Amino acid sequence: MLAQVLGAERERFLLGEKNTYIIEGNWPAGAKMEVRLDGHEISAKLVSGEKEEELSRSEEAVRLLGEKKKITVELPEGWEKAHKLAVYAMENGQKNVWFRIPVRELKRKQKTPQFYLDQEVIDAKAGRIHLSGWTVSRGPVKIALFDREKKKIPCRISRSARPDVAGMYEECEVAADCGFTLDASDLSGDAVYLVFSGKDGKNVYPISLKTPVILKNKVEKYARKGLSYWRAHGTEAFVSKTAGKLRSLKDRPMEYEKWFRLHAADKKELERERKEVFVYQPLISIVVPLYNTPEPFLQALIDSITAQTYGNFELCLADGSTDGKTAAFVERRYGSDPRIRLKRLEVNGGISENTNAAIRMATGEFLMFSDHDDFLEPNALYEMVKALNEDRSLDLIYTDEDLCDEKGEHYFSPRMKPDFNPDFLRCINYICHLVMVRRSLAEEAGLLRKECDGAQDYDFLLRCIEKTDRIHHIPKVLYHWRASETSTAGNQDSKTYAIEAGKKALTEHYARLGYEAEVEYTGIFILYKMRLKVKGEPLVTILIPNKDQVETLDTCLKSIYEKTDYPNFEIVIVENNSEKAETFAYYEKMKMEHENLHVVYYQGGFNYSAINNFGARHAKGEYLLLLNNDTEVISPFWIREMVGFCQREDTGAVGAKLYYPDGLVQHCGVVVGIANFAGHVQNFHTSQDAGYFGRLKAVQDISAVTAACMLVKKSVFDAIGGFDESFVVSLNDVDLCLRIREAGKLIVQDPNVELYHYESKSRGYENTPEKKERFKEEILRFRRRWKTFLDQGDPYYSPNLSLMNGECELRREKEVPVEWKKLFPHGEEAEK
Repeated sequence: MLAQVLGAERERFLLGEKNTYIIEGNWPAGAKMEVRLDGHEISAKLVSGEKEEELSRSEEAVRLLGEKKKITVELPEGWEKAHKLAVYAMENGQKNVWFRIPVRELKRKQKTPQFYLDQEVIDAKAGRIHLSGWTVSRGPVKIALFDREKKKIPCRISRSARPDVAGMYEECEVAADCGFTLDASDLSGDAVYLVFSGKDGKNVYPISLKTPVILKNKVEKYARKGLSYWRAHGTEAFVSKTAGKLRSLKDRPMEYEKWFRLHAADKKELERERKEVFVYQPLISIVVPLYNTPEPFLQALIDSITAQTYGNFELCLADGSTDGKTAAFVERRYGSDPRIRLKRLEVNGGISENTNAAIRMATGEFLMFSDHDDFLEPNALYEMVKALNEDRSLDLIYTDEDLCDEKGEHYFSPRMKPDFNPDFLRCINYICHLVMVRRSLAEEAGLLRKECDGAQDYDFLLRCIEKTDRIHHIPKVLYHWRASETSTAGNQDSKTYAIEAGKKALTEHYARLGYEAEVEYTGIFILYKMRLKVKGEPLVTILIPNKDQVETLDTCLKSIYEKTDYPNFEIVIVENNSEKAETFAYYEKMKMEHENLHVVYYQGGFNYSAINNFGARHAKGEYLLLLNNDTEVISPFWIREMVGFCQREDTGAVGAKLYYPDGLVQHCGVVVGIANFAGHVQNFHTSQDAGYFGRLKAVQDISAVTAACMLVKKSVFDAIGGFDESFVVSLNDVDLCLRIREAGKLIVQDPNVELYHYESKSRGYENTPEKKERFKEEILRFRRRWKTFLDQGDPYYSPNLSLMNGECELRREKEVPVEWKKLFPHGEEAEK
């Protein structure tokens, strides 16, 4: 059983039934079930727990992962007096615990409404909490926060659609908008209470504000994550990683507000900036549409603009308010400042028309966009103009941003953005704030369109990037987006119409580029996915290196033939010195069954790069699909979707999202620089997790992807000379991708293409002195070749994020990754 990754994935009471408990998860194939309450056997049913199409696992996957099953437990009368419920799997004469839970925990879960917290961020020192999750009941659910005296605490709560959750509850219909986020600040005392209320009762969740309790909860969370790592990698790797984590406790993630204070411009720097005289001093027109703006919010915005260290600007305010109070406030307080221009609109034309009115007031060479209730850092304009003095050809400049509370006193949820990433932008408007555009570009692209209200800025940016690639990112937080109840940041449902507007903008954007795209909303606000229609049906050659491992290879091949919906492919197995007769018999069997399967024979010693280069010389396809033999296809459309992106002229290769056998993310892109060479980003998350800034769900451009599953244009592969054969085992795929990028082509990471990856089955891990030495040599070779790239930093990963690991935590000063210290204890130069 320890070799298998088995256990419960989710459990709950049946809504409306106090004694029916449901447990779903991976059940060991062929095992019998026994359910006991304090040692007494009780009634339960074991049935298929997923839709039929999700159960089409191979025999190898079933052996390793078990079968998706649902256990329905009927708890007897008086069960509340017991102590423990346990589910056992009995196989081969052994009785193994599959699931167990204390009855006290069962009693808590019995309460309705039911809820689950995806994220729980508690800053006890600052008295702030941020929660996100879902809650369901038979009917609507109210959410509130209380203190110990049962007094209601003011907080910001927003609802969102959670189709994944709504689909779990087959016994009754639950609210589609069962997702929620909650933010509260200025908390005091040692605890607060989150209360869910519905017609069936209420459920109370205590939240401790005591630092020791918070740390204890974090330890439990990391323990669960560590268990998943152990399951995927084994005991030796787990012990090594745990030791590394303990050594790096002093490097634990920094609180954002502390980080921001360390990195924001101080008074001395701001004074220096005010005295600096740029050679090029363009007039910047800051355009802001006003509509019944609360005076404190508007004052904060205007004060943040008048305090800018670069002074050559004009503020163009177009007021569409329902009365004259907003205009009167501006005239009374700022009427003497000639840089502030106000126009009272006769008719409120909506967000797009009002913004266009502000643009028409502008006389500057550049337009800067801001919302009426947000505010800027005092050096925002300075940083923009500094970038223009370094490169006057720039047409569009954007910065990082964060959220702030309604009072504008506390900052949280920083958006540390990548450099220009067109495919990421096509999934989510990551540019958002703060953005400045050359006015001539805005006029060429066209102003904001009323038919896209709600996503008017997104539509505008998409039209801008069709006209220019002279786009620059300033990796500094220079804009604070106020999370008030009326803003999109604070209340997602305040602009639900934005979803359809964004979908329209994206569909039309692709059409203008000459692509037919199917655009879908993901259910994550506001994140889209798309599929580009393949032009024709070009031949794809799937290259699979193999040495023996018949069972593993069979799993891979069956998943390709049984699931793939793309008809025009061939499979080339690159045989690499197999020793078992059954392997060659299997090849002959598969060639007889499939005309499009071929075997070529590589004679040299193991060299992953050379093996794939050899196989590529036998490929007939227009595209090469590099695939490990220890993978298993999940998505039927996998080839079709990757070809859709790779057919574009600007794209050289496409990568997939890979999972460990237990369903946790193994690969969703590579960041060059992690651990001082390269590493996977955001692995060990669940398949449902959106990841930092949506990167586990969004198609995006990236510096490198793993060749365990990579589609590459054969013309591009041949042009750059294929894999560099000096990288025998490691970093060959990263090197290949960087050379594709060097040739001017994009690497696209597509998380909608999913496969299992039973990692390193056929070769083993770097767990011998010889393998570790070879690994170190390849790292040093990689660092020498790509020194300039490493020094400049991965453009698709923010320099504000840590390179210690792929968790997208805030970067600390003088980071030295634990893995690097282990590999090079005496330093890199000593190893050379």
